[in-house]
Amino acid sequence: MSATGYSGDELMTVAASRSLANGTVCFVGIGLPSAAANLARLTHAPDVVLIYESGTIGTRPEVLPLSIGDGELCETADTTVSVPEMFRYWLQGGRIDVGFLGGAQIDRFANLNTTVIGDYAAPKTRLPGGGGAPEIATNSGEILVIMRQGRRSFVDALPFVTSMGHGRGRGDPNLARRRGKGPTKVITDLCVLEPDPETLEMIVTQIHPGIARPAIVEATGWPIRFAETVAETAEPTAAELAVLRALKARTARAHGAAA
Repeated sequence: MSATGYSGDELMTVAASRSLANGTVCFVGIGLPSAAANLARLTHAPDVVLIYESGTIGTRPEVLPLSIGDGELCETADTTVSVPEMFRYWLQGGRIDVGFLGGAQIDRFANLNTTVIGDYAAPKTRLPGGGGAPEIATNSGEILVIMRQGRRSFVDALPFVTSMGHGRGRGDPNLARRRGKGPTKVITDLCVLEPDPETLEMIVTQIHPGIARPAIVEATGWPIRFAETVAETAEPTAAELAVLRALKARTARAHGAAA
């Protein structure tokens, strides 16, 4: 907890939630993306349409789901469709404005790894895998990424690319195959990164209050760059913190230690 009364995770979640505009159709990942998207729904974006991979459309959960199969998502949704319809008609049909993703590892071009740490044939760690994230990454209008920043997660070279961000940067022929803009923001517990217009490398455009540039450099596995003008992230308001903490408290009561 910072001296100003909020944690780095709370600031990250609030900053990420502010990136969702009211009325946006958002395909939500479980975990940090779900917390940020639902905070947006409960504060400044009451008409955001939240979609989860299990086929729930317009869901309004009272507690954060532990998985895409949680009954809370279906029970509070406007409708639930089959997974094939979700991906073929809604996602691949170009009906998703924003994909909200997390990951275990990310590189300078916002490519994500959620598959393995180490060699694929003999990995140090086997991760949950891609699920629907590869399709979300290439078919949504834009992608928001939220994840904690550190050298183990922000790496110079991914051992496995699960979900494409900006590929190898400007000029990568694979970029022509995706539907939308790709990652437009990476929100961490230290800063916010956005793609450089020329290279598409993710560069720091906002720094969170109380964070110094050397801390960001130290937490990044590549020589991270800063925009010519870097803003300071606005602190969470009392109202945002109250809503987020109430959401987390309800989730803890509902799910116990699993939350």
